[in-house]
This record gives sequence, C-alpha cells and structure tokens, in this order.
Amino acid sequence: MRRSVEELIRQDLAAKPDGVLETIADAHGAPLQAVLDCLPAEAAVRIPGGLFEEIWKDLTGWGEITFIVHTRDGVFECKGRVPPGAQGRGSFNLHGDSPISGHLRMERCRFIYFIDRLFFGKRSCSVQFVNEEGGVMFKIFVGRNEDRSLKADQLARFEALREAQRGRA
Repeated sequence: MRRSVEELIRQDLAAKPDGVLETIADAHGAPLQAVLDCLPAEAAVRIPGGLFEEIWKDLTGWGEITFIVHTRDGVFECKGRVPPGAQGRGSFNLHGDSPISGHLRMERCRFIYFIDRLFFGKRSCSVQFVNEEGGVMFKIFVGRNEDRSLKADQLARFEALREAQRGRA
C-alpha cells in the first residue's frame, strides 16, 4: 500500500522534528503549507490571511525582528523593525525607517501561521504568511539576544497574539 504525502511528511517530522521544513516540503514535492499543516497542534496555529493588516499592525510594535524570505535559491534575512504599511495602488506598501521595505501583495495571503517549535535544538517562534499556492511569502521571527535566547518581550508579544488569534481559523 502506498503512503500518502501527508503520512510521509509526518514520518519525516517525527524523524527530525527540529529540521528545516522547506527540505521536507521539497523532498515530497509539496508546498510548505502541507508541512506546516502536519506540525503538532501545539506547534502551529493557522488563521485566515484576511487578518493580514491586523497582524501586521501588531508586529510593528515588536522592535527588531528577523525578516526571512526562503526560496529554493537562497535564504534572505534582514533584521529590523516591522514598518507600518498601508494599501495603495494594488499593494500593501511599507513605509518608515527600516531596512524592511517594499510592496506586498497581501490579497494573495491565504493563511498566517504562528509557529513555535525547536529548530536545531533551540526554540524558534515565527509568524509565517502563506500564499494561495501554499508557499510562504515571508516569515517574521521573534528576535534573539546575544546569547541566542529569544527576546523575552517579543516572545510575550508572540504568545499573546497567537492566543488572541487561536480559534479564528
């Protein structure tokens, strides 16, 4: 009997629960959303992408975070404050004094995930914005202190926002 992709993903997650999720998705020809949906319930909370602006607005108050875009061709990281944004001319336009800038197609955001899991043995917390095809548009990670521990104030903000959103799926 042939195993489903979901079963294979769950098997890979069980074998290496703190590994790179994109590697698992690629191994099975699946979008990253398929892997996020296979994470244990305590590790992933999914909400509708229609809450994009509400979530973004909260993130602007977190201080310096790590903004990541992960593609097959590279992982691009930027540290900075999440800038405020506003809709205009078909995009969600980012404004302010931050190295994070640009124009987002927020209408393509299908889901937002709050991910809390180990990554190579260390707790990692992120907000991941998933597009219509199940790919991750970008990720915003709780920042780290010099000793690589999570910033306590941001972790508290992450946990509070996640709990406030739980059940809105």
